[in-house]
Amino acid sequence: MTVRTRFAPSPTGLLHIGNARAALFNFLFARHHGGQFLLRIEDTDKERSTQHAVDVIFDGLAWMGITPDEPAVFQSTRQARHTEVAQELLAKGLAYKCYCTAEELKAMREEAIADGRPPRYNGYWRDRDVSEAPEGAPFAVRLKAPREGETVIHDLVQGEVRVANAEMDDLIILRSDGTPTYLHAVVVDDHDMAISHVIRGDDHLTNTFRQAMIYRAMGWDLPHFAHLPLIHGPDGAKLSKRHGAQSVVDFREEGYLPEALCNYLLRLGWGHGDAEILSRDEQIRLFDLDGVGRSPSRMDYVKLAHLNGVYMREADDARLTDDVMARLTDRPGITTDEAVRQRVLTLMPGLKERAKLLTDLADSAAFLGRSLPFDYDAKALKQLSADGKHVLRGVAQALALVEPFKAEQIDAALRGYAEEHAIKLGQVAQPLRAAMTGSTVSPGIDLTLEALGRDEVLARIGAAIAHG
Repeated sequence: MTVRTRFAPSPTGLLHIGNARAALFNFLFARHHGGQFLLRIEDTDKERSTQHAVDVIFDGLAWMGITPDEPAVFQSTRQARHTEVAQELLAKGLAYKCYCTAEELKAMREEAIADGRPPRYNGYWRDRDVSEAPEGAPFAVRLKAPREGETVIHDLVQGEVRVANAEMDDLIILRSDGTPTYLHAVVVDDHDMAISHVIRGDDHLTNTFRQAMIYRAMGWDLPHFAHLPLIHGPDGAKLSKRHGAQSVVDFREEGYLPEALCNYLLRLGWGHGDAEILSRDEQIRLFDLDGVGRSPSRMDYVKLAHLNGVYMREADDARLTDDVMARLTDRPGITTDEAVRQRVLTLMPGLKERAKLLTDLADSAAFLGRSLPFDYDAKALKQLSADGKHVLRGVAQALALVEPFKAEQIDAALRGYAEEHAIKLGQVAQPLRAAMTGSTVSPGIDLTLEALGRDEVLARIGAAIAHG
């Protein structure tokens, strides 16, 4: 059997993190088994589906490194095929035309609730002759659900799951306007795309029992199903905005690396021994459904940020620099020319040691592009006291003579100045840091000065001395 999985999102909003994990699991499972991973855009809800949402899906998957093996299928282009299958079921007597009006259906539900029964369709037109229908009346097409026995799904995550057929009603497969319902279209598409494994959230488990009826009515083999437990917030409640980022776009904008997010999502509900940090190749080699748990997972944003920091320290400096420059572009008072880019690149080894998010990295690198004069925070102003400015005057003279203007030589000059004037190195470094950054935080002062370059360093010292 050739393994073929699919990710089938509806383009009605952002790419939610739960859907992104489902896409990742489908992708890794297919790669692990030497199969194919496909993408289907379920855009039959014309009122809510938008091109922007489609673009977000494509962009988000590409950012995560999840690439389909065939061109994406748009469900809306397959309506004729969905209708064809519904007509075949009608012709076989396995489906029927239902002429109930909206008012009649509402009355059925209200009567069932009043009698303490589930509010389901009562099968009024299931065995009636169509000659009894009002002439020219619109109709929906309903599948004849089995009334006896039970439907059993052998789920690869949840185990064997059963439901009594008496609990299911005759589901609509074509609406009265001729359009296919979601449950029907999904079955036809999965069959025609030769999907071998349907891996999705366990909120679809109820749908699976109903979809199984369509497969069996058509005489089609069911795919293997695997229903993933949902992702909850840290407090165990449904994940929402109050918990933090929810969509792939949110995580990207907040400064997470895609490989860190994918690694975290993989470990959120799947495990392989003590393995925590896994490359994409290792993920493909190790991932299988037997490692997926049955309980809901909880987002741990602190753990994710820590993991992101680990990945950032291993990331290429030029790549991180490009991201920082993009994030600084629209900030007021920040220059983002090539000279500033070189400063950021030079200082990146020190900057990324302290950061957990790319936004942190951009914040800590922003001083490298600031134009004089700039403001100093309260802590920096304390360092620019009369004593601090006195140190800066002497240090400026020493730095003017450093050759070459590299971290090793700069460090020697600063230590020499401190020793000569019988003061601690911190009493030299802190006024310098305040003058360079407007704050009291930066990577090593020798690396910081090298990144800025002699001319800029002396200019910032001069501005700090003149301030106030």
